Amino acid sequence: MKLPESAVRVFKGVIFDVYQWPQKMFDGSTETFEMLKRPSTVTVLATHGESIIVHEEEQPGKPPFVTIPGGRREEGEDPLATAKRELLEESGMESDDWEELRVYSPATKIDWEIYVFVARNCRKVADQMLDVGEKIRVREVSWEEFLQIACGERFSETELGAEIMRLRLDPDQSKMDAFRKKIFR
Repeated sequence: MKLPESAVRVFKGVIFDVYQWPQKMFDGSTETFEMLKRPSTVTVLATHGESIIVHEEEQPGKPPFVTIPGGRREEGEDPLATAKRELLEESGMESDDWEELRVYSPATKIDWEIYVFVARNCRKVADQMLDVGEKIRVREVSWEEFLQIACGERFSETELGAEIMRLRLDPDQSKMDAFRKKIFR
């Protein structure tokens, strides 16, 4: 959900800003509604040969989790530029074959978009350049391993994981085949 034009920022945080606005109710009364806004993020389904790149990651204050390359957009940065920067910083990899796969808006009370990109045929070009709050172990996994990881409780990309779970449960296997073909082309 996007913020209405009448919303006013009442708090500016490091990541989240809080907005409020008067909202007319069904009975004619007015209530104060509230919403968070945060920078968009990106995630990258990166391939190397027939493998998917996954990260086993640790961050302060969180239990270890499994994810794919990605991170927060910087102000004014194009989503694809963010995806390329995050893949390089976190994995030391680059690709010449990029495609936007999806854009999710995961919460109704947060103005936030998650861009999912595919980066095909990635190659190692540099060492990792991690933030001080990141520990990332890069792994290459098979397609089947990735499907297991994406449906597991430690996978942090919940929107993508839910989509993969729906595809795995769909009796029409051609939808999963089409998704895989899009990733590896």
